[in-house]
Parts: sequence; C-alpha cells; structure tokens
Amino acid sequence: MKRGGMDMKLGIIGAGAVGAATAMAVVNGGKARHMVIVNRHRERAKAMAADMSYGAPLCPAIEIMEGDYDALADAALLILTAGINEQAGGATDRSDPAGRLRLLKQNVKVFAEIVPEMVKAAPATPILVLTDPPDPLVDVARHYAGHDHVFATSTALDSLRFKTHLGRHLSVNPASIHADVVGEHGTSSVFLWSSARIGGEPVKELLARRKIAFDEFRTRLETEVRQANIAIIEGLGASQYGVGIVAARMAEAVLKDEKVVWPASAYNAHYGTAISLPSVIGREGVSDVLMPDMTAEESAALERSAETIRRAFETCTR
Repeated sequence: MKRGGMDMKLGIIGAGAVGAATAMAVVNGGKARHMVIVNRHRERAKAMAADMSYGAPLCPAIEIMEGDYDALADAALLILTAGINEQAGGATDRSDPAGRLRLLKQNVKVFAEIVPEMVKAAPATPILVLTDPPDPLVDVARHYAGHDHVFATSTALDSLRFKTHLGRHLSVNPASIHADVVGEHGTSSVFLWSSARIGGEPVKELLARRKIAFDEFRTRLETEVRQANIAIIEGLGASQYGVGIVAARMAEAVLKDEKVVWPASAYNAHYGTAISLPSVIGREGVSDVLMPDMTAEESAALERSAETIRRAFETCTR
C-alpha cells in the first residue's frame, strides 16, 4: 500500500550528475519523506545515500537509502535520470541542429534495459524522465512501461531560463514574469513571446515603451537561452542543478497532488508524440494539457517542433 501525503516514497534511478542534483534538491527542500537511489553501480548509490544522510538531520525529516529495483516497490514517483549525457554523447556543438537528439539512439538502449525493471517493481507508478532528449524518451518509456503515466521536465527549465534572462535584461525579478517555452526541449523549442507578460503588461509593449527594438532583443535573448545548457556544460561538465531543482519541485507536486500548471512533456494525441505544453501536474503525473493562445507563427513553429520529435523517435525505433 502506498503511503499517504508527503510520507510517500520517491525513487531516483541514476546516480550521475543529474540524479545527484535532484536528490540533493529533494533533501534540502523537504520534498519527500522517503527516497531510494538506484544505480547500476550500487557502491556509488550507497555512497551518495550515506553522504546525504549525514547532512540530512539539518533538513526536513527524510529517510535516504540505496537499493536495487525491488526497493522501488510502493514508490509514488520514479525519477529516471540514467543515460548518456551531452558531454559524453558528443552533443555539445552549438551549431548542430540535432542538439540533444543526437543522444537518442544511445539512450533508447539504456531505457530498454532499465524501464522494464522499474515497472516490475512499481507497475503503475508515474515516471518523470530527466534523461536527454526527454521528449522522444517519454514515448520510449511509455512503450516499455506499458502505461501513459510518463512525463518529462522538458521545457519547464527552458521557461525558467526565458524568465531569468528577461529579468536580467529588464531589471525585474524573474518570479514576477510569465513567459513559457513549449515544444521540444531542444533546438526546435518555441518561445511564446505573444503571451509573455510582466505585471500584466505584454513584454513586447514594455520593450516598445523603453524603445528597445524587439527583433534584435528577441534574437539575442533566444540565443542566450538556447545556448545556456552548452555554456554550463563547458564550465561544469554537466547541466544538473537547474533541472534537479525543477525535478524536485515537480516531484513535490506529484506527492501532494497539487494540480499545478507548468510546461511539461507528455504524449499528445493531436501531435502524435510527446511534446511540452502547459500541463496539470498531480498524483498521476500529467492529468491534463492546456493549449495556450498562440500566434500563427508560434503555432506553425510548434507543429514543426512536433515533427522534429516524431522523426527522431521514428528513426531510432526502426
């Protein structure tokens, strides 16, 4: 029987950079009461759990343990971070239009091995995918899991980067900005400038009032956001802390059944693929998807983004 409320168990599969950052965010933020770390090299998971456990008394109460897949039984959410990252997989060329999609074929093999083992232990538990490229890997995980409770952080992080860079340029706290990125968590992502607002004022109108040329501003900001990941990897070796914080917060939304709305990737029948859109997140993972108002240009760009994800998935599963 699953535990109730915040007493539920959370499983993290993969103890690499992203798995470690996610686990640390869970512990620091008091996002769960029980956390299990599973890794193919159990000594790494054991050491990570032990290390965090020594600092855990200073955080909200949490039990941290490592284990094999059977330790995931009764988990309320499984966070899947295992796989080849951008640096190891050669996906750090700023001019490469494939971007993270270059990792797909390698990580399909990883998922083919891991997801069935996860599902044996926790057959209907929602799965949150953090491994790149997340959008087509949601479809891969759905296939091996045999259920639709699979979703990914995807453009939630891009949206936060969008807000952060807008805030820096316009001297506004990013928390006060509404601005979303949808579509692929990759080179075909779509910035929804038409609905971007600060305090209710459209960003485009604010730029005009401050006599800032929109087209030039848009190009510069989108370039900054799209290349943020590679810039981090060049300095750190992996982009991990931002997505770890996002994943921990999404995990809390699942465990508390919050029904909050953030961009997230889940299978969308209209587009025939998993794609990131504003989504209602709660106990089941994504329970509903909301379609934002878009200009004709944004809508067409979203269709192209969906086609990019579909082609990548079809190519790697032939």
